[in-house]
Amino acid sequence: MRAAVEVADDGGTDALTMAAVASQLGSYSAMALYRYVSSKDGLIDLMLDHVIAEVELPRRPGRSWRADIQPIASHTWEMVMRHGWYAQLVYSRPPLGPNMMRRTEAMLGTLTRHGASTAAAMSYAAMIDRHIFGSALQGVEERAMEERYGLANPDELARAITAVRDLAAAGGDYPILSSWMADPHVASATEQFDLALSFLLDGIAARLRRRSSPDR
Repeated sequence: MRAAVEVADDGGTDALTMAAVASQLGSYSAMALYRYVSSKDGLIDLMLDHVIAEVELPRRPGRSWRADIQPIASHTWEMVMRHGWYAQLVYSRPPLGPNMMRRTEAMLGTLTRHGASTAAAMSYAAMIDRHIFGSALQGVEERAMEERYGLANPDELARAITAVRDLAAAGGDYPILSSWMADPHVASATEQFDLALSFLLDGIAARLRRRSSPDR
């Protein structure tokens, strides 16, 4: 399992073959691995559940649901960005491993303790995960694109945007866009993730307040 994670970390999903994993382990054939897993899908199940265990969970419930949920979401984002293949594969398999269920239970427990019904808590947790994994998938693809074009950091990306400003400014049809391109601030993928997460948590907070309102 750890060898498979190393293969995927180094080469992405295209590199993840049973032969590559066997080679990572030493002088083994791909067929030798089938003594331990029944299929490549079974190995992927193990990989997904193995790395989700890197996400830190609260040791004990806090007084604020948001103070418990936000770190889980942020740590999950950091994990997925370390293992870019995760965002590509997580939707291909049912998330039923023990580590994923432990993480989901922690999120549901936090939300239900603060007034959400079980059904609502499940929807909120699923929405948070869609944001994490969807944003990570975009972030991983953008990172690969930036590497292909030699844009190693936001400053280099900003310089590249400024260099093509004249294309947007030609004809005067895009004054706001071309003004920004003259001196762009490029938010990192993590900054964009954090901002959108705050919007999502604000919406959940509003619903929890309405549910606990005496008038309701």
